[in-house]
Amino acid sequence: MTDTPETVYTDSTRVSCDGASDIRQGFGYRPSALGHPRVWLEIDEKGYVDCGYCDRRFVLNSGPNDARAHDVTGVDPALGAAREERI
Repeated sequence: MTDTPETVYTDSTRVSCDGASDIRQGFGYRPSALGHPRVWLEIDEKGYVDCGYCDRRFVLNSGPNDARAHDVTGVDPALGAAREERI
């Protein structure tokens, strides 16, 4: 088991979690018996919500807690190098 919960980025403020949505079974896909009851969660002004069952974190894209949208390191993830600002 990992120390940090899984993070899912979404465009919707209303999300569902069943703890097993990434687990697929055979051809035709039937939900696995693993996981937890499906719950609906609402992302509020914090920009994220955590599932009370599995601790999966849902983060709103370009929201206040989207680390990808608020990069302050100056590193361009696509290039892997610091950006230069020319004056």
